[in-house]
Amino acid sequence: MSSKTNPSQNIPLISWALVHPRLAAWILLSVGMVALLVFEARDVGLLATQWVALVVATVLVAGACIWIVSWEDSDDNLEEDDDETPDADKTQPSEPTQPQK
Repeated sequence: MSSKTNPSQNIPLISWALVHPRLAAWILLSVGMVALLVFEARDVGLLATQWVALVVATVLVAGACIWIVSWEDSDDNLEEDDDETPDADKTQPSEPTQPQK
């Protein structure tokens, strides 16, 4: 570890987000999407139960979005692991097969 730390990492909310990046992204995306939902549907005349259903669905969609985006992160990690593996370990000679009678 370096002796110099970023001053913003001392803020509890930022340090938590650095430890839990996907959860933090889900929360931020959910807040933004719900804010847009409320702004756009404010004059529609929805009932309270309809608002609750829309907000819950919006939060779940935001979670699905973050989950799908995280697939790319795991693909990148797999590629980095493959890059660290020597080529000799990647290709193992297969045993010759004998024809069956």
